[in-house]
Amino acid sequence: MPTVLNSRFTRTVLSSAILTCAAWSVSAQQSTSASIQAPAQIAAEAREILSEMIASKSIHANGSTALAQKIAARLLAAGYSQSDVHVLAPAKHPSKANVVVRLRGSGKAKPVLYIGHLDVVDAKREDWNFDPFSLTEKDGWLYGRGTIDMLGQDSAMLASMLRLKRENYVPERDIIVAFTADEEAEGDANGVEWLLKEHRSLIDAGLVINPDAGEAAIKNGKKIYLTTQTSEKIFLSFGVEVTDKGGHSSRPTDQNPIYRLSKGLQRLSDFSFPLHLTDTVKLYFAGRSQLESGQKKADMLAISKANPPAAVVRRLSQEVETNIMLRTTCTATEISGGHAENALPQRAKATLQCRVIPGETQAQIEATLRRVLKDESIKISVMTAAKPTPESPPSPAIFKAVEQVTKSMWPEVIILPNMSAGASDSVFTRNAGLVTYGVDAMFDDLDDSRAHGRDERISVKGFNEEIEFVYRLMKSIAKLP
Repeated sequence: MPTVLNSRFTRTVLSSAILTCAAWSVSAQQSTSASIQAPAQIAAEAREILSEMIASKSIHANGSTALAQKIAARLLAAGYSQSDVHVLAPAKHPSKANVVVRLRGSGKAKPVLYIGHLDVVDAKREDWNFDPFSLTEKDGWLYGRGTIDMLGQDSAMLASMLRLKRENYVPERDIIVAFTADEEAEGDANGVEWLLKEHRSLIDAGLVINPDAGEAAIKNGKKIYLTTQTSEKIFLSFGVEVTDKGGHSSRPTDQNPIYRLSKGLQRLSDFSFPLHLTDTVKLYFAGRSQLESGQKKADMLAISKANPPAAVVRRLSQEVETNIMLRTTCTATEISGGHAENALPQRAKATLQCRVIPGETQAQIEATLRRVLKDESIKISVMTAAKPTPESPPSPAIFKAVEQVTKSMWPEVIILPNMSAGASDSVFTRNAGLVTYGVDAMFDDLDDSRAHGRDERISVKGFNEEIEFVYRLMKSIAKLP
């Protein structure tokens, strides 16, 4: 069932101007290009760090230990004590090391933990116009695997921790950063999961910030919004399979597994899961409507309220970007069948990849699939079980801190709460009882996103601004009670 939006909570959030374009003194807040970028010396150091990270080629097969040791060396050289810098790896996976660093504060509140994975998706040189594992600058862009996901953010966090230490900054709460292993490949040694299990005391916190779960968007060359992620869809996958005795291809039957499976998949293609709006999604659309006009603006405002008209739901469901916020989705991602050109197939199978709205269960999704596929000969099995994850409560205090930092740099950018369609390491911190928010200002083009893709890149200007944003955010969040 859809989550009921608490009207008192909504008034609190809206009145705090998180989701509105309430009057903001642009003249007082307008910053020059130079003032919103990191100082030249800091930017140069961060660029050096990014180059070193990319060159480490921290793909799943290679691991992160060599890079972790280089990060630790930089922290120690900046003045962190041995007791506040830890390089840790599972005994069975020594190549999958993590680094945990702590900047000691006054202890007025529980620590804030930042998490960032060091591993990257593999890339082939022949697919790229540049060497993916060598940082390359061209025409104002920085190219290299991990620039967006997420070595760029890691570099900004490390540069900020070095900067704060050299400034002798004492935050009101400890600031912890965990640079972790094995997020991308869903491998055998996920760093966040392992640290929570084996070294909880080192990363225990009252609040977690995950830049990998944040989103900052550019459209038509203009920065438009920055999100505070409170939840993400649940990863769940099924195998579906039809079998038969087979036979000679000259004697076809109506039991052909390829046909039967295809008909079931076609029924799934024509099906939409029911509308399910969470608090975060309603608030997202209320804020996102400010960037739209005409019918789309009206539709987004309507969907943010109770009982939206069917016509509104239908129109918003026709676009991928908005449809995935409205409901659970299950889609076929792999298919195979048959064993010989001249033989009737004995088997046909497919993979169904589902992204489930928080609050719905694996059993509910499986029951729905059985009903939609509508063929008892199609066997359904769980390939990757769901890991239900609670939503972090939309927090006016967190949103306000993010808004203030964002507006100090880009007065025109609006702040939105967000539910991610993809998955991140926040699943582990939230399930461990740590309230977690995704926040990042590495602005990415909605029409040219290159994470995991060819010629991954970030603009030189955008990277320098990210360094400054992370530094300001760390100081702002550390002041929260």
